[in-house]
Amino acid sequence: MLSRDNSSAATNASLTNPDTVNVTKTEQGPSVKRTKMAVYQSYIAISELHPNFSHPKVSGMIIWKTDVKSFPDRKNVGADRFTFGFTIKDSPDFFINVAAWGSDGYINGLSSSFSIGDCVIVENPLVANKDPEKDERFQPTTPSLYRLLLTEAHSQVSLCADMDTIDRLLPLIHLPAKDSRDFYTLGDIVANGQQLDGTVVNILAAVRSTGEPRLFTTSDGRKGQRLEVKLFDDSVSSFPVVCWDREAIQFAQTWIPKETVLFIADAKISFDSFRSGMTASVNSKTIITVNPDTREASLLFSYAKQVSESGALDQDEKPEDVPVDSIVDVYTVTQLKQKAQESAEVFFGITYSFISKLDLDSSVSKVIKTRCSRCKFQVTEDAQSCTNQLCTGTDQGLSATTGFDVLVDFTDHTGTLHACTLRGPVAEKTLGCTTKEFTSLTDDERTAKKWKLLLERCKVYVKIQPSTKTRSGIRGEVVACSLSDPGEVKQHMSALLSL
Repeated sequence: MLSRDNSSAATNASLTNPDTVNVTKTEQGPSVKRTKMAVYQSYIAISELHPNFSHPKVSGMIIWKTDVKSFPDRKNVGADRFTFGFTIKDSPDFFINVAAWGSDGYINGLSSSFSIGDCVIVENPLVANKDPEKDERFQPTTPSLYRLLLTEAHSQVSLCADMDTIDRLLPLIHLPAKDSRDFYTLGDIVANGQQLDGTVVNILAAVRSTGEPRLFTTSDGRKGQRLEVKLFDDSVSSFPVVCWDREAIQFAQTWIPKETVLFIADAKISFDSFRSGMTASVNSKTIITVNPDTREASLLFSYAKQVSESGALDQDEKPEDVPVDSIVDVYTVTQLKQKAQESAEVFFGITYSFISKLDLDSSVSKVIKTRCSRCKFQVTEDAQSCTNQLCTGTDQGLSATTGFDVLVDFTDHTGTLHACTLRGPVAEKTLGCTTKEFTSLTDDERTAKKWKLLLERCKVYVKIQPSTKTRSGIRGEVVACSLSDPGEVKQHMSALLSL
């Protein structure tokens, strides 16, 4: 409800607000009954808010949220006051910061009642003028001149249940908080190097992988957590961004690797001396938009999908990064699958399994493939340039590599690991021939080579990583493979069966 002295402002707001409703009001008196139309406003638009409003009611999409923090209460010695903040958006151009203050129970209960991406109704907040230098030092920069304050005694936040309002607000979650064309590519950040150390920039990139949350304790005894996400685009294949707040970590864990594009507004860029490279971090000013509804994001999403399907990102993580001799853990196929489901981390292991699928007698084009050296997109041998429109070298002569690229199934007494990739030098060593030698073989000779390995027990060194593209949810890559020693198999199988 609005105060009487703001009736004109309320009327102006209602005329432009899409949630205004017309109500038919009937008045009865001793001798007369008349009906008139009264205009009532459901919600006040963020763009219309003013400190003079009394009991405002605002609807919006939660586009960012911070962790709950506590501070000593100056008015009540020995007690703490609790607070957290969030940002709501009700139109493409307007969003506003909201701060809630109160007791432990009120603030933690309120914080746990909604998440980023929820549509909420904020009732009876205090509309306060904001001090841009002070209020936005540790909060997102907003286009509104004001901020909203929630108090335990007077304010309320609830999830929106009106489907018309939800349908209007939902698309806003995909609109970046900053100009969608104002961003750094990962290549820009790497190229500028330490010149960007300590600065805040916008980033458009795709999610390559999401790590596991790590807990730590600071030197002064405070507990904290961190989660590292690896990003990529068409200029850099892997770039770290670190989340420190619990809210940001929980949000990051919803992102699907290689299928999610992020617009990160106000990410802090730092030089990491340990890595000898640049990193980004998410802080209280950062707003992250998932799968933005922009042309630039759409192009990057298409690129991410292509390189993911081509396996190029998997090839970037070279098996040589982990020496074969250092891989010692032995697994059954089922144990490999279980470990992959329990953790999103890449891991290596050994399995003594039969090769149950090896299509060496298919057409040569299915066994040996040519890929662009820049983007790893598959091309034909006679191509003059890369056919991937998103490749950085489309206007240049084709630089390509040709090698074995085979999918192999491994089976043991517990199950089958489907579609493991067998590529490059590892494939040459496993098959005992080079690609040139293979192309000169007759069909019968290729079949004979296939049966030297098919249905034979092998010692397989395999790299396992999560994948949304496979039916099993994991992707296997052969690091090394050879026929197994029967005595060695017996020893390890006995150990596994005794577990």
